[in-house]
Amino acid sequence: MKKIIGVMPLWDDEKESIWMLPGYLEGIKEAGALTMIFPLTEDKDEIRQLCKMCDGFLFTGGHDVGTDVYHEEALPQMGIPCKIRDHMEKEVLDYAIENDVAVLGICRGIQFINAALGGSLYQDLPTQHPSPAEHHMSPPYDRICHQVKIHKDSKLYELLKTENIGVNSYHHQAVKELSSSLKCMAVSEDGLVEAVCMPSKRFIWAIQWHPEFSYKVDENSKKIFAEFVRNCK
Repeated sequence: MKKIIGVMPLWDDEKESIWMLPGYLEGIKEAGALTMIFPLTEDKDEIRQLCKMCDGFLFTGGHDVGTDVYHEEALPQMGIPCKIRDHMEKEVLDYAIENDVAVLGICRGIQFINAALGGSLYQDLPTQHPSPAEHHMSPPYDRICHQVKIHKDSKLYELLKTENIGVNSYHHQAVKELSSSLKCMAVSEDGLVEAVCMPSKRFIWAIQWHPEFSYKVDENSKKIFAEFVRNCK
C-alpha cells in the first residue's frame, strides 16, 4: 500500500474555491506516495479524522500567514490572510507533533510552522529586509534564483551532501525570529532562514524555496520529496 500524504489546500479568494498547483501532487507521486487535498474546515473533529487517514502532511504555499498567529499588528504591505486555513493548519501541525507524523513545509509552509511554534515573520521583505538578493522571481520558476548555504551539522546536508545549492524563490515574507523548537538548516545569501527542522521529531522539515516547480529538472528537489515520503509512517 502506498503512503497517503495530506496536502494543505490553496484558496482563491475571488473565486471562493479550493485549487492546487499540480507540482505539489506530482512531486509527491514521483516520490512514491498518494496525495489527498484537505478541505477547508475549522471543525477539530473533522480535521482529526482526516489526519488519521494520512501518513504525512505537506504544508503548501499561498496566503500570507495571519499576524494573529505570531501576535503582531499587520503592516499595510500584508496580504489578506485566510484565517480558516491558519486555524486548520495549526490543528494539523499539532496532530503531527503529538503523533510524530512527518511534515514537509514549502514557502508559506516554513513561515506558518515557524509562526505557529512561537517564532515571528518578516511581513514584507522589501520594506523590512531590503536586500540585493532576489526573493520574488519571475517565470519560469524551475530555474536558479539565488544561492543557499546548508549547515554541515544538519540533516539537509546529510541528504544533499553539499554546502551550497542554487534554488528558485518566490515570496515576500520570511522567517524573522526562529522558533526555539526549530533548528536552522540553511540560509540565503542575505542571511534569511531558508530551511528548518524540528530536532525533537522524526521528520518535521520546512524549506523556503519551491521543489514543486523544480523537481523535474533538479535532483535536490527530488531528493527532498523522496526523503519526506521515506519518513512518512
